[in-house]
Amino acid sequence: MSMSYVKDSPKSAVSELTKTALVAALYVTVTFMFSVISFGAVQLRLSEMFNYLALYNKRYVVAVTLGVMFANFMSPTWLLDVPIGSMATLLALLLCRALTKKIKNDIVKMVITAIVFALSMFSIAGQLTIMLGLPFWATWVTVGIGELLSMTVGGMIIYALNKKIDLSK
Repeated sequence: MSMSYVKDSPKSAVSELTKTALVAALYVTVTFMFSVISFGAVQLRLSEMFNYLALYNKRYVVAVTLGVMFANFMSPTWLLDVPIGSMATLLALLLCRALTKKIKNDIVKMVITAIVFALSMFSIAGQLTIMLGLPFWATWVTVGIGELLSMTVGGMIIYALNKKIDLSK
């Protein structure tokens, strides 16, 4: 039995789909549980910790993007947040994977990812400026700081989790 057959087996496909769906559902659940702090000009979206999973396995790029898309339907600015927030997440995840591909140190990879995501919050600031009339630069700073905080706390959790469970599988 060749390895390609095992990789493409129905059991493997179901496993991939299950892991993808589980992470997307976890993203939505954590966002919903903390919805009071997950949206707006000052936000602390703890579910952003799942962004780090994409560093371990490319399946999580899809999982987190779907999680963001579904979670953003709860946003007061969902009309823009669903398409723009989802696309911004997808692009940031792909960029993080590309930037960290050759880096071996998980902490360095996580720091780069946190910075990329904090900077990517210009897309959220833009939405809040368009939909709620908030000042762009101040909103970018507050949302970016909230993202950096979320990613720092989440990074510690994911780093510790990866020590117990191999997240690349």
